[in-house]
Amino acid sequence: MSALFNFTSLLQVILLLICSCTYIHLNWPSLLDRNHHGVLGVFWKFARVGERASPYVSLALVFMAVEQLRS
Repeated sequence: MSALFNFTSLLQVILLLICSCTYIHLNWPSLLDRNHHGVLGVFWKFARVGERASPYVSLALVFMAVEQLRS
């Protein structure tokens, strides 16, 4: 089944995108800052969410890891 049709898989993909974009933005800020308009702006927005809501993203990742270990 595709990750787009399974809600938990979709949440995992979104959380991993947020973490990946935040990591890229912290190490190479010019890569995402020059493309914050248009289609590539989605990755810039994911990086912003990761920077501003990092405690909540961290809790969601811990919860996701526990759920993965239980299943």
